[in-house]
Amino acid sequence: MLLYTRTAPPKEPKRRSRGGCTFCKEKKKKCDETQPECSRCAEHGIECTYEAVKPRQRRRREGSSSCATPRGILGAYPSARRLSGASYGSSPYMEDLYDSEEACEESSPVSRGGQGDVAIIPRLRSVNPELAMIAPCPAESPLLGFCPPLFSEFSDRPNRRALMDHFCNVLSHLIVFREESGNPFQQLVLPLTRKSSPVMNAIYALASAHLEYRGVANTEKSLYFHNEAVQGLARLIQHNSKVNRNEMLAAIMLLVYYEVLVQRGRSNIVAGHLKGALTIMCTNPESSDPTSAFLERAFRFYDVIAALSNGTAPLSAAPAPGCLQPFPPLGAPAASPLCNIDTLLGMATTLWPIIHRLSDMLSLKSELERAVQANDAAAKIAVLRTEFESTTDAIETALSQWQPHLPPNFIPDEQGTKSAHSLDDITAGILDRQDTPSPNPSGKSHIHSILYNALAYRHSSLVYLHRTIRARTRSHPAVQKHAHLSLAHCAATVQHAGPMGALLWPLFVAACEAVSPEDRKLAGQAFAAVERRQGMMNIGRAWEIAREVWRRADEAEGFPSSFPDLGHGWQYWKGAGAGGCGDGVRDADLWRQVSRDMGVNIVFG
Repeated sequence: MLLYTRTAPPKEPKRRSRGGCTFCKEKKKKCDETQPECSRCAEHGIECTYEAVKPRQRRRREGSSSCATPRGILGAYPSARRLSGASYGSSPYMEDLYDSEEACEESSPVSRGGQGDVAIIPRLRSVNPELAMIAPCPAESPLLGFCPPLFSEFSDRPNRRALMDHFCNVLSHLIVFREESGNPFQQLVLPLTRKSSPVMNAIYALASAHLEYRGVANTEKSLYFHNEAVQGLARLIQHNSKVNRNEMLAAIMLLVYYEVLVQRGRSNIVAGHLKGALTIMCTNPESSDPTSAFLERAFRFYDVIAALSNGTAPLSAAPAPGCLQPFPPLGAPAASPLCNIDTLLGMATTLWPIIHRLSDMLSLKSELERAVQANDAAAKIAVLRTEFESTTDAIETALSQWQPHLPPNFIPDEQGTKSAHSLDDITAGILDRQDTPSPNPSGKSHIHSILYNALAYRHSSLVYLHRTIRARTRSHPAVQKHAHLSLAHCAATVQHAGPMGALLWPLFVAACEAVSPEDRKLAGQAFAAVERRQGMMNIGRAWEIAREVWRRADEAEGFPSSFPDLGHGWQYWKGAGAGGCGDGVRDADLWRQVSRDMGVNIVFG
């Protein structure tokens, strides 16, 4: 029986401090508010920042205006999955590379602290960012969601959040073939930024450089972020036992993308970065998780492209035929119409081992020429010559017989596979559709674009084989045949408005050998479309080099060059046969001489 009642004492209300640092607030952890750096930020090795404490505001009554985030904002940005890897190895070479690189470059004068020096970058409307949305990524991961204000978990600075927005919603879509279930750069690389400032700074550098080339200013220059990424990478190397292997590879490969985009003079930094990546992969091999597999696929692509661009041997060994399987985005269905398409190589996955062997042939040819010039032993010269000729024949046979593995139930247009386009149809398609991406990333037009990209690689590889390796004349029927077919496929890739991120090398190789007015017109229109779509410096530089190659080759043939009307030059070429600048090895690599004269060293990625 209840005899009496007693009022319970009121519970002491929980009071939360509002003066914690930004990182602890985001993590919803108690901050010890130590100045200038709290213990949690010191433990994680991140920058500790405090925001001004705002006065409390009374809650609005029901019926007052809402300030909720507009519907659709949160779902508009695909989020990333968190994947971790094992620690990586290092070497004295790596320490020397990233301790000394760019040490003398002038850093951005922007102050690292304070908000007064930060410029807000608006969303790019003038450059049509929707052109980059080749494949929307509706899937969201529950592991790493983006919260308002947009991208605030990456930085409290508005301009840096804008750079991350540009990377996620424009740039990352321009450099992949396949993303029907998400963009691999967002799924696999972006989560690494939570623990790695070099990866974050490399992303900022890449996005900022892309915007700068498009004419969008930012007070924190791309060079500033680049230097921060390189210095952070050096610190990671010094503490290699505590660092994720994938963080190192991601930072290096992002710096490769940056160097390819900005094209600073005759620099060999790309080769240095690739050597660093190879050192990491060889020093600490491990079972391949999706992040490692994706980063190693990016390394394979640039290892071969850099070798073809620089005339050097690739760093890695050629993969065995059939060992490269298409790398899909995370969560891609097994029955996808894009199941035979690689994220970074498109339909050229089975072609890549052949191109890898081709990229090593120029170094073998140079070795043979040095042996002949040095009057080495006849046996040595015979062995080198036999190896060179047999390997060249094998590569030519493999390229001639190669066919892409088409997705199931996909039947290509007959005119596309036979290259029976008329010039008027192709150029009309380029002009009509170069600014309109394929609306359906799994649709027939999108897949056709990827198919034509792979066929362009095949024919440009044959151009490179006949012209650079076999030293045949520009007028040789095989050179002109495959140059024309490659340009037709490049134009068809543009016409179908699919991915164009890997089109520059086959387009450039074929364009340099173009002689007829029709082929040169195709090359010019394809270059214009790709540059407008991708917005990268190496595309414009490559077009300048190709036109200078035409001018010098035409002058050497004995007639003045004119663009695009080259009727008299075409007639002269048809009747000239071999002669002038077209004689053998003397102009086989004319474009390399033009590059040296211009003071540039382009990697055609």
